[in-house]
Amino acid sequence: MSPDSISFLDDFFSQLKYQRRVSIHTLNNYRRDINQLIKFCSKNHIEHWQDVQQSNIRHHVAIRHKQGLAASSLQRELSAIRSFFKFLEQQKIIANNPVRHIQTPKKPKKLPKTLDVDQITGFLEAGTDSVLEIRDVAMFELFYSSGLRLSELTSLNIESLDFNDKTLIVTQGKGGKSRILPIGNKAIKALKNWLSHRKILSKEQQPALFVSNKGGRLTARSVQLRLQQWCKKKGLDQHIHPHMLRHSFASHLLESSQDLRSIQELLGHSNISTTQIYTHLDFQHLTEIYDKAHPRAKKN
Repeated sequence: MSPDSISFLDDFFSQLKYQRRVSIHTLNNYRRDINQLIKFCSKNHIEHWQDVQQSNIRHHVAIRHKQGLAASSLQRELSAIRSFFKFLEQQKIIANNPVRHIQTPKKPKKLPKTLDVDQITGFLEAGTDSVLEIRDVAMFELFYSSGLRLSELTSLNIESLDFNDKTLIVTQGKGGKSRILPIGNKAIKALKNWLSHRKILSKEQQPALFVSNKGGRLTARSVQLRLQQWCKKKGLDQHIHPHMLRHSFASHLLESSQDLRSIQELLGHSNISTTQIYTHLDFQHLTEIYDKAHPRAKKN
């Protein structure tokens, strides 16, 4: 690129350092990322920033992707380039910003972590030593039995349960939506056990299904802490969080039923694409079975 074009970088980096006060680490990253673009421009005989087109930026990103750059690194590079061209636009050096409509590559979705059936069984049948643990097991059983979100569990009232129909009603689901969910026999047994002890802790007129040791409605943070304590006490190495029980619920149902639409309804997802992540988990499960069982897939 021309010396004049390169000189604009000094002003840009000065702005980053003295006006935006970015860290040295960020400054070095920006410098390295923009240098990659300069190499691309020089190789393609682009002398001035005004000559850089949207197609050039797309081509540059494609090359960097082929070079094995991860989505997160591409996002960072584009962020640096976007900031630089915004600076050039503000300084009236360019009339059109070629990065304005460039979409940042999406990071691959991480698959939710789940427990297998044996782990769930060991986790839920570890035994209780106190009223609080009786309550905790009822909560954990209900998470796994009905696939509840944490906020949905803490908002449940006693009247939310219907043991005759073996169902519960969620009235404060995501987006304010309500739904009716089944409750499994193990969860019903744990809930009945908890309700027989609940009066020891609960304040009068308290409608909450799960209450704290002070008698008020249990908070989401308290549930998370109790789950951590349960895992620590039972000597479980794996970090288990409430949503992992919901993920396990969905994954195990899909393995058995293959009915994605029904699982969507049970989870309260408004869009089937949100539920489809569990198909990846299911396929992962199938490939593990394949690797173990197929004569030509087994490792020697």
